[in-house]
Amino acid sequence: MKVLKFGGTSVGSVENMRAVMQLIADGNQKLVVLSAMSGTTNSLVEIANYLQKKNKDAARQVISHLEQKYYQVVNVLYNSSEKKTKGKALVSEIFQTIKSFTSGEFTEVGENTIIAQGELLSTALFTELMLENGYKTVYLAALDFMKIDKDKAADSHYIRENITKALLKSEPADYYITQGFICLNADGEIDNLQRGGSDYTATLIGAAIDSEEVEIWTDIDGFHNNDPRFVENTKKIDQLSFDEAAELAYFGAKILHPQTVLPAKLQNIPVRLKNTMNPGDAGTLITATSSGQGIKAVAAKDKITAIKIRSYRMLNAYGFLKSIFEIFEFFKTPIDMISTSEVAVSLTIDNTKHLNEIVSELKEYGEVEVDTELTIVCIVGDLIAEETGFAANVFTALKEIPIRMISYGGSRHNISVLVKTELKKQTLNALSNNLLNA
Repeated sequence: MKVLKFGGTSVGSVENMRAVMQLIADGNQKLVVLSAMSGTTNSLVEIANYLQKKNKDAARQVISHLEQKYYQVVNVLYNSSEKKTKGKALVSEIFQTIKSFTSGEFTEVGENTIIAQGELLSTALFTELMLENGYKTVYLAALDFMKIDKDKAADSHYIRENITKALLKSEPADYYITQGFICLNADGEIDNLQRGGSDYTATLIGAAIDSEEVEIWTDIDGFHNNDPRFVENTKKIDQLSFDEAAELAYFGAKILHPQTVLPAKLQNIPVRLKNTMNPGDAGTLITATSSGQGIKAVAAKDKITAIKIRSYRMLNAYGFLKSIFEIFEFFKTPIDMISTSEVAVSLTIDNTKHLNEIVSELKEYGEVEVDTELTIVCIVGDLIAEETGFAANVFTALKEIPIRMISYGGSRHNISVLVKTELKKQTLNALSNNLLNA
């Protein structure tokens, strides 16, 4: 059985929902993961933000507007009066849940519950659409099997065990519809896999049921070799390895959630990226096998902060770096890049929530400099260390760009450089002109 995931744009209108129905309804059994309709999660986050600020009137206005939008969707989505009535009842039930949080104290549990309603709405409405059109379809509640642990990591054992139970208990069907993004946490409360997490849901489910393939359907044809928002004449990549795709996703390629690749890699399940608006295109296939040596693509990650610690205590000393890393571990702040010399260590982070506390702790070990408004540009491919020329070609292409940091050798799949964000477009175009399209 294949697992197919459709993003918010793919189910963002009645026309798009009908198009998705036609795409999946080919008689082959599959499990379909849906995001919320485009724009819905943003509205739900807005409602939660108003409630956090105790602005209940503003929250109620957004709720009312969104509720009316969904009643309009129901009126157009279904043909029969029976389904229209059922659809309106589903919308009413969901919005009663949302409205219940406009009285009393508002907590994080309330916020997560509100944000979860978008996926619950889209999947319930889509299931009824499939049934109205005569397709043998079953609704699966993701909250019955999707779970994260106390460290907010996916509980793969729990997912495998419980989705197996859910499928065995359900009526036999050709199509199973479930939610992306939402889950339970270690305390049994509604939580989520963070924005973009529906991709991750799809591969976690794919791994749990030993799927033959996971398809991620979005609004573009697959990975491109550069960012089309900043670079002209980018090209689609037909095939990538799991490692190459993971590097591109982590370092800024927006088409895929950064954690998506790992469950598929561990179970060796192919992942294919497809375009809902152009279903005839083969998209990008991600497997254990690379399509060949060389540089494949470039991605960029913004909002990077660089921290440099300079201390002569590093000279001929052991344990210094361990002490530095323990500070970041304590504040649960991941490090992206790192570079060291005899008396200094530079590293980058993208999560600045605890930046002030981290800097304060680091000052006990030496002088600390912080630099912001930076971008990591990642050059990805199958870059075998014994092959000559890869690094030289990159740095020749960037000879006019001031480079703040370089990371090379930590992975055979990327060379990363740190530049000022104001130079991002120039950097991407220089790499495109001199490496990808040369």
